[in-house]
Amino acid sequence: MSTIIMAACWPLQGMSASQKAVLISLADQANDDGVCWPAVGTIAARTCLSERAVRDALAWLQTAGAVFREYRHNTSTSYTVSPKRFDPSKAPAESKRTSKRKSAVAANAAPPEGQMPPPNHQLNRHLTANEPSPPASPSGREGDGDSGNTPETALQEACRATWSAYSLAYEQRYGVKPVRNAPVNANVKALVKRLGHEEAPWVAAWYVTNVNEAFVVKNSHGVGVLVNQAESYRTQWARGHAVTTTAAQAADKSSANFDAIEEAKRLAKQRREGGNA
Repeated sequence: MSTIIMAACWPLQGMSASQKAVLISLADQANDDGVCWPAVGTIAARTCLSERAVRDALAWLQTAGAVFREYRHNTSTSYTVSPKRFDPSKAPAESKRTSKRKSAVAANAAPPEGQMPPPNHQLNRHLTANEPSPPASPSGREGDGDSGNTPETALQEACRATWSAYSLAYEQRYGVKPVRNAPVNANVKALVKRLGHEEAPWVAAWYVTNVNEAFVVKNSHGVGVLVNQAESYRTQWARGHAVTTTAAQAADKSSANFDAIEEAKRLAKQRREGGNA
């Protein structure tokens, strides 16, 4: 996996959940030049989409400039992920019939065992309905999963999307699935309430992929750490970079130096005024 390509792909806007899932799958398998050569069936299994939906997404991504396909005779197709060239205005808008068909396919497709659905920025519950439900809350209070046949609320859908994005990024980084229990569910819910339904999934995935602070890595990118500094990480995500410990120390040092210079100027001014009195 190329963290450079992956980090550049996560913030891209203007595409559907299935198109984003295919793009992230390619970025996950690409080298630092953005090149990879997975089969369509492999992408379909990784993203929990049908092969037809994958082909449609690849065609759209190629038209939008995010992916370049090189067809090679008697060998696998080569894909080059180019997030800097992505321009959604170049791709034709999908018809309502096509969008409805893709949503229905994603809703009815069962994910391969051991895989999680892709992160869903649009928070369409048809595209996240296949994720296993979280453990039921002992108190019977509203959680972030299904409760019998009760329709999901917008908050529950956002929690599902946030956990899906976080879990996928976590498994890609650590090679194992993150622990999910009642305290974790509560932290996910708190994160969604603090950052909003739209941004929480993106910040959660970006946090696992890009933040390399010693304390965060020591705690294996726990959700609790993310919640404690949610607004800070959201700002870093929005600006497109993570603030490292070294950078923070350098900023503090620069601020201290500036304050010392200003204090020296003030004292010199006082001495001059005292000498002229």
